[in-house]
Amino acid sequence: MSFNEQHQRSAHHLTAKAVTSPPGILITRVHGYNLFNTVFFGGRRRRLDIALATESKTGPGDRVLDIGCGPGRFAGVLAERVGPSGRVVGVDPSRPMLDYASAHAGRRGNCDFRQDAAQALSLPDSSFDVVTSTFVMHHIPEDQREVALAHMFRVLRPGGRLMLADMHPLDRVRTAVVRILATVATRRHGPSADDGAAADPFAAVDVRNYIDALCGIGFEAVEFRPVKPSTGCLVAVKPG
Repeated sequence: MSFNEQHQRSAHHLTAKAVTSPPGILITRVHGYNLFNTVFFGGRRRRLDIALATESKTGPGDRVLDIGCGPGRFAGVLAERVGPSGRVVGVDPSRPMLDYASAHAGRRGNCDFRQDAAQALSLPDSSFDVVTSTFVMHHIPEDQREVALAHMFRVLRPGGRLMLADMHPLDRVRTAVVRILATVATRRHGPSADDGAAADPFAAVDVRNYIDALCGIGFEAVEFRPVKPSTGCLVAVKPG
């Protein structure tokens, strides 16, 4: 058995695990989520989405899967890049988010949305050129994150690319605000086992936490890159 076949079998073994936990943290208040993004990223969220789309190396004609698509803004940017010959599919477990995404980004014609969870993807093997997941991994139950990554590997075609992104401390002011809010929230709810993560909330969402898991599943060329404002992205390639 070849090296690639061994990893393919490993990924299928992981994705075959029964998912008995809830889909994770569901965000259902679309307008509140949009407001948070506007404030946190200082009105530069579209600029960030364009930068992340560039990091994913999405291009004309690509089939792209955006996991945890939320209100569909990033999926819309990806749809611009793939053009009329490409296709973007956005998945999210939150029905209000999907309804909003379909009513906005879905009007493009090359972008559609469906309800699905990262750790239980129902999409076919090797069906996408690019898989993206931005600000999502920390919403998935911790014991299901490796299963979600294995699904990402499974649905990518050989040679396909994965991009994960989440918050990363680049802006000193924004970083300080997030850490203060996390500390206040911890004090309000009392001490817990998560106090360490609250003291440095960026550690809990650092996409570099998944480097070993990605390599174990079979991804290659795994690389971390900081992206302004306040974001880190991890890119990887499925061997082909």
